[in-house]
Amino acid sequence: MRCGLILGTTYSFKNKHTLPTDRPLIVVTNHQSMHDIPPVTWFLRKHHPKFVSKKQLGRGYPSVSYNLRVGGSALIDRDDKKQALRAISKLGKYIEKHNRSAVIFPEGTRSRTGHPKPFKAIGMKLLMKNAPSALIVPISINNSWKMLKYGSFPVGLGNRISLEVHTPFKVEGNLDELVLRAEKAVKSGVNSFK
Repeated sequence: MRCGLILGTTYSFKNKHTLPTDRPLIVVTNHQSMHDIPPVTWFLRKHHPKFVSKKQLGRGYPSVSYNLRVGGSALIDRDDKKQALRAISKLGKYIEKHNRSAVIFPEGTRSRTGHPKPFKAIGMKLLMKNAPSALIVPISINNSWKMLKYGSFPVGLGNRISLEVHTPFKVEGNLDELVLRAEKAVKSGVNSFK
């Protein structure tokens, strides 16, 4: 985030809710770029966020790769569904046992235009099944896609990245309905839908 400040990037985190530290959290957010990860990590640091991430990010990105590899995140192989399901289930059990938070981007891949893609339910449902005492915390991220609008270089200048936390809710009832509820909350705060 400090490197972003050099580029004129500003960050805002809007949260009207008290997020507990004595129970697990499943953070559900849209995904616009790799620049989503540092502000989520920073602003939710007291909740020890762990990410569901593609295994390719486990190498080649200074500090990000290291934290994903050794910090307890679930690195999944998109070509090996069984491995991916095991890794997500393991993360769910971990956050349930240690009252940590899991961050998942249910779109499956980043949006290159800021407009969210449909949510894929399987990862969220696995986390909910393995962390039944968790709170679902929907977060909308805006404008981080502009950092990579031109590819890896040049990096976008003067962007205003914002994160907004929506009303958390318990893992109760039909899991498909909970996924839809989270998706609706996340998309309600994304600028391209306003």
